[in-house]
Amino acid sequence: MKSGFVTIIGKPNVGKSTLINALVGEKVAIVSPKPQTTRNKILGILNQPDYQIIFVDTPGIHNSKNKLDDFMAKDIAEAKKSVDLIVIVLDGSKRIRQEDVDFVKRYDNRNTNVILVISKIDDTTFDKLYPQLTPFNELQFIKDIIPISVYKNKNIDVLLDKIKSYIPEGEAMYDEDIYTDKSTKFLVAELIREKMLWLLHDEIPHGVAVEIIEFKQKSKICNISADIICEKPSHKQIIIGKNGSMLKEIGTRARLDIEKLIGTKVMLNLFVKVRQDWRDDSNFVQDIMS
Repeated sequence: MKSGFVTIIGKPNVGKSTLINALVGEKVAIVSPKPQTTRNKILGILNQPDYQIIFVDTPGIHNSKNKLDDFMAKDIAEAKKSVDLIVIVLDGSKRIRQEDVDFVKRYDNRNTNVILVISKIDDTTFDKLYPQLTPFNELQFIKDIIPISVYKNKNIDVLLDKIKSYIPEGEAMYDEDIYTDKSTKFLVAELIREKMLWLLHDEIPHGVAVEIIEFKQKSKICNISADIICEKPSHKQIIIGKNGSMLKEIGTRARLDIEKLIGTKVMLNLFVKVRQDWRDDSNFVQDIMS
């Protein structure tokens, strides 16, 4: 059989996590319209009888501002090592600029094949898109350029076939019933954080972390308690909302997805705590991201 690692790389909010979820067929990574949704390196494992592909989802590449950003940058650097294929994702809903070309050129690694994916082509046409791709045709290290739309399921099968063609022969590295390397607790925390990314103002979610305090699974119900960590008392009030309305909405939406994840009823209790400048606390960042 074939078996190998494929790292997905791109700037924030280009659709990396959405793409991995589509390729794996499971919700491995949370998604939102906000940049920097992904914080950790996450493995999504696609198992088929004749191949196993381990996709590595990485945080969006941006300049570091704190210890949390440093942690994310380290994950990106690790993800580029010892992989069989690099997939670079660009946002096809925006005009491709010289800075995008320069970004792609950074991955001219003669030892690793590179596929360039142009995502979010839902609202464009090939007549508009293809002239913008001319600079990439001159880059010999790019093996294929594939425009895709996850929403319309366009060219996902084409991309997967190309990925398979670059994966080497080898034994499976994970059991066939495993689709991610992350624990259930980690996935639960991410689902809670995802709801905040959708519901809260732009500046708040990036200063929020979720810590699972209790996870007790019984035969018919799973009791989960989690702390939502924010940086300012004013943010705490916004997260809680008037008469607890926002916190209740976050909990309701998260609970429904958590029940789908673990396959049982869930009793979810959320608490909001202030921890100023937690993103610059190396030890706390290490604990919360592990």
